[in-house]
Amino acid sequence: MGADSTPTVMVVDDHPIWRDAVARDLADDGFAVVATADGVAAARRRAAVVLPDVVVMDMRLGDGDGAQATAEVLSVSPSSRILVLSASDEREDVLEAVKAGATGYLVKSASKQELGDAVRATAEGRAVFTPGLAGLVLGEYRRIAQSPMTGQSGAAAPSLTERETEILRHVAKGLTAKQIATRLSLSHRTVENHVQATFRKLQVANRVELARYAIEHGLDE
Repeated sequence: MGADSTPTVMVVDDHPIWRDAVARDLADDGFAVVATADGVAAARRRAAVVLPDVVVMDMRLGDGDGAQATAEVLSVSPSSRILVLSASDEREDVLEAVKAGATGYLVKSASKQELGDAVRATAEGRAVFTPGLAGLVLGEYRRIAQSPMTGQSGAAAPSLTERETEILRHVAKGLTAKQIATRLSLSHRTVENHVQATFRKLQVANRVELARYAIEHGLDE
């Protein structure tokens, strides 16, 4: 997706009324809804053709689940980013979706505005979670990082600047860019620029991976 282009979106949900409503809301918000699908097999087939920038994915599908569908879509369209939109906020569902490659996770109680904002953020590679779920994901990464099988270097990569490392610490604690900006007396744009620079230096794709890196290197203390 180019800097000035409209993100293309595919909506995957096995409830036709809900699926059509989400697609309509996103189209009204200016997104290019290029496909819809009702299950895992259809999502894979259509993603292979339209290569959507963002896939809005339900977790309960007639022929499988959202984690399986996420993996299938990414296998044929690896540049796509997956935003789960589900009625479930169960720990297992959230973690399975993220492990399968989802960038973010919203519950279906999210407003139309929140969904549109989340799709835009997802298209830009930013991780978006319903409040409370980000902490769950970070907590799981922290548990993995502290297990005996995982080594910790205790330091950031030498290529990170002092400011980038400081912001990375806050990302690891689950703070949003706006919260970090307020804490450090910086503009929201400045924080985002530092985060994007850190993405490039550490070769990670989104905030979830960035937070995992920080936790594994002891920067969440």
